Amino acid sequence: MKIVIITQEDRFFLPDCINVLLSNLNEHHHVCSAVVSDVSPFGKKETLVAKVKKTLGIFGFSFTFRWAIRYALAIFRGKSVTSVLRRHNVDILNLSSSINHKDSLAKISSYDPDLLISIAGNEIFKRPLIDLAPQGCLNLHTALLPKYRGLMPSFWVLRFKEKYTGVSVFKVDEGIDSGPIIIQKRIKINGSSQEQLILKTKRMGVTAVLEAVAKIEKGDTDFLPNVDNEMTYYSFPTKHDVDEFLKNGNRFF
Repeated sequence: MKIVIITQEDRFFLPDCINVLLSNLNEHHHVCSAVVSDVSPFGKKETLVAKVKKTLGIFGFSFTFRWAIRYALAIFRGKSVTSVLRRHNVDILNLSSSINHKDSLAKISSYDPDLLISIAGNEIFKRPLIDLAPQGCLNLHTALLPKYRGLMPSFWVLRFKEKYTGVSVFKVDEGIDSGPIIIQKRIKINGSSQEQLILKTKRMGVTAVLEAVAKIEKGDTDFLPNVDNEMTYYSFPTKHDVDEFLKNGNRFF
């Protein structure tokens, strides 16, 4: 099975996630290429200066400074999604247009993939992309869908004092985190900080992706419904949300 991964550049959590995935796919699964977009933590592409200003305004100096130091250390150590892909001899596909643009579709199609896997892909996929691979497209979402669709689910489950969270791997449709669920796993939050929760769900998520690929390959279509009338959706938090997050006794680190 030929696979194309769709992801974004990152120097924090995704490199380890992608490395574990590539190291544990079986010999019948060949990742022939990966689309790596610019990082977009706010759900849209912005300059580095704009990202820093927005992070500072919403999360404050201590949070921003801590991540800035980590970012600098990651650059110094050469930690990135791109470096992981190169170590695994995966072709990196650079796109000059939206992933849904016909030129981008032609480039992805040239690899003749059987399956697309999105891990932190930062665009909404349209039907021509979804239908490009015979087995469709899988996406990893670090929450228990249909709850907490959208951005930063690890923040929101803590913000609203959930006792449990988890991961969902689903088949992508044209909605936002709305396709049928192939694999879902649940964990107790147990006082985790946001960073701890991200690490736990990313690790669990890779296992879920591997299970989902095996399930798709077997032709198993016993999926869970991702019911719209039970869903909640959240975008990027505001300063008020951060204040409430901290007021509830939550920690970022």
